[in-house]
Amino acid sequence: MTTNRQIQLAELPRDKLGPEHFKLGEAAMPSAKDGELLLRVRYISLDAANRAWMQGATYRSALEAGQVMAGGAIGEVIESKAPGFAKGDLVFGDTGWQEYAALPAKRVQKLEKREPMTHLLSVYGVAGLTAYFGLLNVGQPKSGETVVVSAAAGSVGSLVGQIAKVKGCRVVGIAGGAKKCAWLKSELGFDEAIDYKAVAVGAALKDAAPKGIDVYFDNVGGDILEACLFRMNTFGRISCCGAVSQYDGQAPRHGPRGIPGLIVTKRLTMRGFIVTDFDAERGKALADLESWVKAGKLKVPEDVMTGLENTPRALIGLLAGDNIGKRMVKVV
Repeated sequence: MTTNRQIQLAELPRDKLGPEHFKLGEAAMPSAKDGELLLRVRYISLDAANRAWMQGATYRSALEAGQVMAGGAIGEVIESKAPGFAKGDLVFGDTGWQEYAALPAKRVQKLEKREPMTHLLSVYGVAGLTAYFGLLNVGQPKSGETVVVSAAAGSVGSLVGQIAKVKGCRVVGIAGGAKKCAWLKSELGFDEAIDYKAVAVGAALKDAAPKGIDVYFDNVGGDILEACLFRMNTFGRISCCGAVSQYDGQAPRHGPRGIPGLIVTKRLTMRGFIVTDFDAERGKALADLESWVKAGKLKVPEDVMTGLENTPRALIGLLAGDNIGKRMVKVV
């Protein structure tokens, strides 16, 4: 192998992301320098954050046209020039959308080998850890409380709802489409599910959460966040994970209304977070997640597409809500 296929960001989108914003190219095969690892990219993670990076700097620098599209992935070490890593090791890092990448060892995270490998991107990866810390450390649910989660059929939301059930909570999921809502109840054990495409969320919450909301796990922002704010109980907690409704396309004309008054009168806690805030507790989180999976308390929905060339389509579909569970691309 002398060339490296890559998906490049051809231009930054001004509105909806489309196939025309990407191009498939080839580059020379990278090589590892001292302190680096040469990786064969195995599975690329697709996340709403990929789109947010095109809008400007977040917790990482903004993307620019002409770059290899950024993204996290599982990589297999095929050459190591760094202590502590050997050929065949698996790591997670920002490899970008390409077949091979050379990265400094200090910028990757060594992974324990688990089967199936895809679980390293879903329940034992960023999705599972985000769900775990965002719900338990930020949301702090108590048994008997009502937890509402948006984008409930997605990679993080589907795990948030199940963890809340493990903790003895009543769980309401908000998702798009009757099929997803039925799946949340029949397969994942959610108590109620609201199809935001078919009903007004605010009105539906009165029936689905008659005692109000104690913890809201927000993946979408916008109008759904606004609807949930008005159903929060006193001393309720809002865990702000993402705002996918605002990532793709024109910015909304207004944000959620009534926030200052509601936060004060109901003494709400509203906190944003990213998963690396809790790195010190990673070991305990993984142990808990693994025990719940083995006990059958946590199902792991995954949506795996195949082929590097399909990565743009995979992201565009994710932003449109096509996926159920964690979406990723197997690179072949």
